[in-house]
Amino acid sequence: MITDIRQLDLEGRYTYADYMTWQFDEMVELIRGKVFRMSPAPGTAHQWVAGQLHGILFQYLKGQPCTVFSAPFDVRLTQVDESVDGAAAITTVVQPDLCVVCNLSKLDRRGCQGAPDWVVEILSTSTSQKDLTEKLELYQNAGVREYWVVDPHSGTVIDFLPDEAGQYQARRGRSRC
Repeated sequence: MITDIRQLDLEGRYTYADYMTWQFDEMVELIRGKVFRMSPAPGTAHQWVAGQLHGILFQYLKGQPCTVFSAPFDVRLTQVDESVDGAAAITTVVQPDLCVVCNLSKLDRRGCQGAPDWVVEILSTSTSQKDLTEKLELYQNAGVREYWVVDPHSGTVIDFLPDEAGQYQARRGRSRC
């Protein structure tokens, strides 16, 4: 049993099965089998934006068959890696700041299995590069229908929607949040 993150080989590759056995307090994400430490507790601006958006989305979704969730909430993306130990294994578990799930059969007691319909990541200095590159690619490839990247410092939102080929395009450009 892993009780301290220092017991992990941070250059190694892991699966969701491994992730489920970890018993330490530090928050991590698993992206294509690699462990990524999550940044320390988000700052006030990040939390304020997350709370405001959660409230707006909650009100917007009332009466619809969709639910909004906020981190920490495990999203297991169904990008299966068959090279891990010669068998199929989920190697990506992320915790988006906010996500909306409309296919409620994707939900279980551990979070969401498969792509949410809508994901919102709120940028911070330590996560912006990952949110704009790796996570953008992950969400696009997993089939997330809409991906928002919110910058609380500049007050902008970039809204990514897939085009006919499934490639994300910034459809609304930047707008004030």
